[in-house]
Amino acid sequence: MAENMVFPKIQNVETWVFDLDNTLYSPSCDLFSQIDVKMSAFVAELLGLDLEAARALQKKYFLSHGTTLRGLMDHHDVHPESFLDQVHDIDVSPVPPNPELADVLSALPGRKIVFTNGSVPHAGRVMARLGIDHLIEDVFDIAAADYHPKPAGVTYDRFLEQYRIDPQKAVMFEDMARNLVPAAARGMTTVWLRTGYAYGAMEHEPKAVHHETDDLSAFLRAQL
Repeated sequence: MAENMVFPKIQNVETWVFDLDNTLYSPSCDLFSQIDVKMSAFVAELLGLDLEAARALQKKYFLSHGTTLRGLMDHHDVHPESFLDQVHDIDVSPVPPNPELADVLSALPGRKIVFTNGSVPHAGRVMARLGIDHLIEDVFDIAAADYHPKPAGVTYDRFLEQYRIDPQKAVMFEDMARNLVPAAARGMTTVWLRTGYAYGAMEHEPKAVHHETDDLSAFLRAQL
């Protein structure tokens, strides 16, 4: 689909910021469904709910708190480490190696940082599977955010400060449109990875989405 598309070239970029899940890899591999199932199971066991009720509560917390984990922490005093260890204990083999992405990231000038609501260990396994772990400077995860997930504005401020990023010279790639709103508000250029999933388009604000693509590698190659 992206073969015949002409992508804009973004000027004066010093830092490339990437979400992890369903952004650096295609959602077609269905990796996140494993995490989704484990989150429902965690909630069911924790609260003594059947899986249907647990999934409904899980999604409620995701919508209202940014992540299921934040909702569980706020309302049920869940220790985040136990939750993250359980839900990220998954098989990452469905993620195919992506030498094209590795090539373009290697050639792309500037810093590359992952900004995720997941954990560093999970990000490391996924990036190793993709073959890009050696090309990413660092991972800013949910622990680094003090468990305040995107799209919490304080987390973007913490992220930008920690890495001394000039937002006017940074580009953020993300499959969740609502997570681009705080980035745009702080002066970052934003790129929405369209996945076709309803959650990805939730709270989409056109003014906060500067560019769109369904092919990350092709978009990045246009920046060379």
